[in-house]
Amino acid sequence: MAPSGSSVVPVVVLLLLLWGVPWTHGRRSDVRVITDKNWKELLEGEWMIEFYAPWCPACQNLQPEWESFAEWGEDLEVNIAKVDVTEQPGLSGRFIITALPTIYHCKDGEFRRYQGPRTKNDFINFVSEKEWKSIEPVSSWFGPGSILMSSMSALFQLSMWIRTCHNYFIEDLGLPVWGSYTVFALATLLSGLLLGLCMIFVADCLCPSKRRRPQPYPSIT
Repeated sequence: MAPSGSSVVPVVVLLLLLWGVPWTHGRRSDVRVITDKNWKELLEGEWMIEFYAPWCPACQNLQPEWESFAEWGEDLEVNIAKVDVTEQPGLSGRFIITALPTIYHCKDGEFRRYQGPRTKNDFINFVSEKEWKSIEPVSSWFGPGSILMSSMSALFQLSMWIRTCHNYFIEDLGLPVWGSYTVFALATLLSGLLLGLCMIFVADCLCPSKRRRPQPYPSIT
């Protein structure tokens, strides 16, 4: 007796689902993850970099388009990357991220901010048609490798470290808020005092002051 059509359909559906499992769950993402340790890789070749935060609704809406765009990276000869600013605050300061998501295009160390539509096709056209050439690159003074932006990156990292210490004092050690502020105030005063003493010591070593000999008193005849 031939099997009925109603029994064949579930089997076909099951086979299709099993066939699709490796493609939907086992596929590796084509998007590179950039951190403070490997960000200098952006200075070579062509890149499209997305700065995002997991809690940002606009960033969440962009992710499917960005993943689809990354599948074209090899054909377009461009590297697709992303930076989580909540985990990499130093890069947030280095690239002056003031809004999320922020997208940069980089070609051989020249950075340009992308401000066009955020769809896969628009990203592809932006790279393939070289539309980035019409955008003024970021000034070398504000480039991520400049001294100014390196200082900004260190400042952002310091602020996150202070915030982590503040949370540790309050949540783990049980200090009141004013107690945590007192600790930071004392630490600031001590560090300023030590820095001032070091600067005085260095200045005295480099430019020692000349001691004046006391003038002899006139003799009384």
